[in-house]
Parts: sequence; structure tokens; C-alpha cells
Amino acid sequence: MSPQTAGVLQLLALIAALALAYRPLGDHMARVYSSEKHYKPEKWIYKAIGANPAAEMRWPAYLRGVLAFSAVSVLFLYLMQRVQGSLPGSLGFSSIDPDQAFNTAASFVANTNWQSYYGEQAMGHVVQTGGLAVQNFLSAAVGMAVAVALVRGFARSRTGELGNFWADLVRGTVRILVPISVIGALVLVACGAIQNFSGIHEVGQFTGGTQEWNGGAVASQEAIKELGTNGGGYFNANSAHPFENPNPLSNLFEIFLILLIPFALTRTFGRMVGSLRQGYAILGTMATIWLGFTALMMWTEFAHHGPAFEIAGGAMEGKEARFGIAGSSIFAVATTLTSTGAVNSFHSSYTGFGGGITMLGMQLGEIAPGGVGSGLYGMLVMAIIAVFIAGLMVGRTPEYLGKKIGTRQIKLAACYILITPALVLCFTAVAMALPTPGNSMTNSGAHGFSEILYAYTSGANNNGSAFAGLNADTQWFNSTIGIAILLGRFLPIVFVLALAGSLAEQKPVPETAGTLRTDKPLYAGLLVGTILIITGLTYFPALALGPLAEGLAS
Repeated sequence: MSPQTAGVLQLLALIAALALAYRPLGDHMARVYSSEKHYKPEKWIYKAIGANPAAEMRWPAYLRGVLAFSAVSVLFLYLMQRVQGSLPGSLGFSSIDPDQAFNTAASFVANTNWQSYYGEQAMGHVVQTGGLAVQNFLSAAVGMAVAVALVRGFARSRTGELGNFWADLVRGTVRILVPISVIGALVLVACGAIQNFSGIHEVGQFTGGTQEWNGGAVASQEAIKELGTNGGGYFNANSAHPFENPNPLSNLFEIFLILLIPFALTRTFGRMVGSLRQGYAILGTMATIWLGFTALMMWTEFAHHGPAFEIAGGAMEGKEARFGIAGSSIFAVATTLTSTGAVNSFHSSYTGFGGGITMLGMQLGEIAPGGVGSGLYGMLVMAIIAVFIAGLMVGRTPEYLGKKIGTRQIKLAACYILITPALVLCFTAVAMALPTPGNSMTNSGAHGFSEILYAYTSGANNNGSAFAGLNADTQWFNSTIGIAILLGRFLPIVFVLALAGSLAEQKPVPETAGTLRTDKPLYAGLLVGTILIITGLTYFPALALGPLAEGLAS
């Protein structure tokens, strides 16, 4: 069997698994966020934090809950890292430097998981499990809560109430993320991933001495790392490490976990707004972009350019032999079209065009299918933009799901889609203009520029992957990428919740013969075109200086 055929079979198996899980998981999540029942463990949590889960919140109160909870989480994780040297189970590692502790705390709370450190050489068991793994659950639950608040904005009318943030946070964690993660961890252990609290020990005899390995609760963290589209690895090699991702079966299962909730949330959306066809339209848009990017990546990386590639069967540099080009390409597209950022291969070693595909996937806004929660609300904002453009083309007042899209809604949507590109391009320009950041570049020319552009693209879009040729463990990059991460996460959430509140206050508009049908393939095609054109116009000059220039020169 050729590697290309094996890759197609892997892709078909993945699609089949996602299709089987789509309906039951999507319906389950709709019931979770619509239920008025509270389980006993949830009541204990509400009592401990002093929250009233029955109290409805308008968007400013919901936003205050998101920001306050996230601020406390950043502070807690920062302090945990700063006192690591005094904690039990630290494996003898010292406390983390202030700039790196800030960067890591901001990164994990913002569902980015950018890592400028070597996990197995910096973080002990307590920080890894009690700090980083906990934030993997909570940051994902925050993203899902914000998405559900926007969905309620479409579903409700003549009220500004969007639900209760604390109830959404707790339910998403207890009823969705924890149960699936437990099952996922068991599957990964069965595949060969490790799960222990072993200390550092020497293994084997190698040329020049022995090698030190340390264990950890890897399988459990790996499961929520992928399921919650977090991406932070227990080890520096991330999902290329055999302790995290032992074989092709575990690799395919991890890709399945990455895509599971983002795709299933489209059915949750359809169920909550009372029209499954609307959910299918969003699903079709996401799936079209994802399949297109995957096919393009596999073609690019399998293409033969010279004797070395022909001998290896494709662009094998930077890829694990146990996964091959197909398994690496599918993983790379999944992790950059979502906000995961986990890697099972070295993105910097991809072909020029292949590296550009991973970068463009993030620059789309990670909406195909996107991060847990963030993918859905990002796609719904783009749906509003597409409706507005269609309305301009035919001279009608735009409407979406029975809600008029007026000046206020368009301003909020425009702010949402502009804030991230502004962060990426401004920080990249400043870093290239100053002398010190350039010293961190391993490469010069187009690839060196791509390293910095990729870093800020990854940070501001809350992805967390890297070209890795860049030495990002400096005060400049730890600080600026940390700022980009926080602004890129929470400023868009401000606009999303304000948009949700404005939609919930409206009364439904009756459908007429002139209403644009947003549940048809024609609209899905318009939405795909809107996404690609807006992104292309925004990022094309920067991409032309980096991956496009490198690809054309090779």
C-alpha cells in the first residue's frame, strides 16, 4: 500500500469516527447547556465559590465573570510557578523566572499553551498536573461558555439575558470535558502512553553517557490537551514524543479528540436555535475548509522535489517515521485550524508552502472547525459578516436567524475580525524593526521572517504551536507574546458577548420571500468565500514576504 493510499484511508476513518460521534455528542451538549437541573457535585462547587447558578446574567455581568475568573486563574498559575522550588513533587526543578511564568500563565489560561520552556526540564508534577492540566479543563470550558452565550443571543428575544457564566463553566467541565477525558486517557494508556508520577531516572547506555527520563501523568494531560484544543505538551517534543503519542493508532485518536467537540458544537448550535439545518450549514462550511486544507497539505508534502525527497517518498524532514507524511499532515492541519497547537512534527521543516498552510490556518481565525467554543463563535461572527455582504449585494437589510444585522452588530463583528490581525502584524513589524528580537532567529531571509510571523500569529490566535527555530525564551518574546495572547483571547470575547447581548434584546423578524436562506449550500459557499477573501486581503502581504517567497524559491 502506498503512503498516499494509507493517508486517504486514515482520513476516511477519521471522518467516519467524527460522523458517528457528531449526533450523540452534539445533542448531549445541547441538553447540558439547556438543563435546569444541577448535580450534587455541581452544587458543592457553586456553594464553594458563592455562585447562584439560577441567576440570569446580561452580557456585562457575563463578561465580568469571564474576566474575573480568568484573572484569578492567571495569578494562581503564576504564583504556583514562582514557588515551584518549594513545592513537593517539583523533581528538584527551581522556580520559574518571572517573565516566563507570566507567559506560561497567560498562555494556559487563554487556551493557547504556548511553551517557551522544555516541559520535562522545567515543570514538576505539581505544576504540570495541579496547574497546567487544570487550566486545560477550565480554559476550554470558558470558551464553550462564551460560544453558548452567543448561541443564546440568537435563540432568545426581547431579553438581554444570556444565562449564567458560572453554571455554564461548571457544567461544561463536569458533564462534558471530564467524562470524555477519562475515556480518552484510558484509550491512550492502552495505546502505550505513560501515566505515573515517576521521578527522574537514568536509562540505557548511550555514546557519551546515559540519558535521563522523567515520567508523569501524561495520558490524562494528553487527553484534555487535545480534547480541549489546548496543545501544551508534557514534554518538549509534544505529540511527537513516544510517551505522549506512541503509534499511528494513538496519533489518529488524538486528531479525533482535537476535532470532536468543535465539529459537534455545530449540532448543539442547530439544536439550541431550533434549526438543525442551520447547524449543518455551519458544519458544511467548516468541513469544506478543513478537507481543502488537508488535501492541499498532503499534496504539498508528498510532492517530489529532487533526489532526497524521492528517496524518502516526500518531505520527511522533521516528521516522525512512525507517523509518516500523511499522519503528520492531517495532524498539522487539525492543530492549526483549531486552537490546539499540539504538534507531532516540526512545522519549521515543512516545505515553504506547507508551512504557509499551517500559518494560514491560524490566520483564518481558527474557525474550521476552530477551538473548543472559540471556533463556533468565530464562525458565527463570520456568518454575520457574510450576511451583511449579501445584503449589500441585493440591497436588502441583512438578517440572520431572524435577527436584523444593523449598525451595532456590524461594528462589533468588524472589531472582532480586526483585532487579531492588528496584534499579529503590529507585533511582527516591531519585532522585525528592533535589533534584539532578530537575534533569536535561527534562520535568515524569508524563513527567518516566517519564524517571527508564525510566533505572533500563534500567540494572538491562541494556538500555541511554533516554527520552533525561534528562541522565544527571552524577556522580549515572553512579554510581548504573553500580551498578544491575553489581548487576542479576551478582547474578541468582549465583542462576542456584546454582540450576543444586542441580539438577545431584539424581537424576531418574520421570514419573507426576500430573506436570504442561510441554511443552503449557496450561503455556505458565500461564507467560505468571505472567510478566504477577508483573510487573504489582510495577511497576503505578510505571507508573500515569508512562506510564499520561500515556497517559490525552492
